Amino acid sequence: MAKCLTKLLSKRPSSRLPELYITIEPHTFRRYLMRNVLGVGVSQDKKPEELKKPTLRFIQFLRGNDDRQRLGVVSEDGNTFAELSGGACVSNDFLAFLKQGFSSQELLHKIDRVQCERMNDRLILLPPIINPGKIICVGLNYKGHCDEQNKQPPTDPVFFSKFSNALVGPLDCVVAHNVTKRLDWEVELAVVMNRKCRHVKCKDAMNYVFGYTIAQDISARDWQKRNGGQFFIGKSMDTFCPIGPAVVHRSMIDDPHNLYLKCTVNGEEKQSGNTREMIFRIDELISRLSSFLTLLPGDLILTGTPKGVGMYLKPPQYLKVGDVIQSEIQCVGKMINQVIAP
Repeated sequence: MAKCLTKLLSKRPSSRLPELYITIEPHTFRRYLMRNVLGVGVSQDKKPEELKKPTLRFIQFLRGNDDRQRLGVVSEDGNTFAELSGGACVSNDFLAFLKQGFSSQELLHKIDRVQCERMNDRLILLPPIINPGKIICVGLNYKGHCDEQNKQPPTDPVFFSKFSNALVGPLDCVVAHNVTKRLDWEVELAVVMNRKCRHVKCKDAMNYVFGYTIAQDISARDWQKRNGGQFFIGKSMDTFCPIGPAVVHRSMIDDPHNLYLKCTVNGEEKQSGNTREMIFRIDELISRLSSFLTLLPGDLILTGTPKGVGMYLKPPQYLKVGDVIQSEIQCVGKMINQVIAP
């Protein structure tokens, strides 16, 4: 995962990416990227006494050349972070951390007691969840996405899955595998489950949510449509699910059904929508799923994508090697992923 970030930093962003194009040293650019993707507020440098404290925005990361996975929290502006797994009796793995069952108040108390650090160029962001038990996706869950396909909105949720081998981090690269020629983008809000969930009613479903992150549901459209529909193959190739940059605790988001989300490719806006456009809301998705199977801590539910995917543009557009995908959701953050050759 770290190698992809290194590739992105080893070359200056191209001049066709004005929002990323900067003429500064690679380590400074790395720090800029970190703050840019993690921050949901002001990302400019501030005096130490003005720095915001880290809060309930959880990241998994490495420090420099140390390959020990760590768990931490980051401030809303992306300028500061604190490591929780260093001495707060917190696991260094997010999935194991969820199973520890800390309340939000307990976590805030632990954050107050750990050392706060400035964001620095030695941090390497990992996917905030490394090995979830399930990655469940929802198709056709935005009316605009149905309309662009000339399809009627479904009467029941359309569920399919991705596998965890597809996961990469918020600054990692997406591989354009040789077996596909139609690589597409889909920005999505992902729900992170907090505890075991089975036969849950809609009115109780949100109590089982820990928080939210961004997912980019990369899709090989030729395989998705091949032989009557190979969704599993078309959606689960390696690197086909960047997530991050952080898992934002549900208490930090007033209304998950009123968040702006967008996707740009090489600085050009492709998707722009709002989660209020969901056909099936999060509570209904959880309730429906829990009637069929047991949801567990760390399970991910990708809630669908708005209109603007490449396959249904006129003419169709697909990702190619060198393209840079930026995915953004209000109150959650951003991801920047470059497409590379195998």
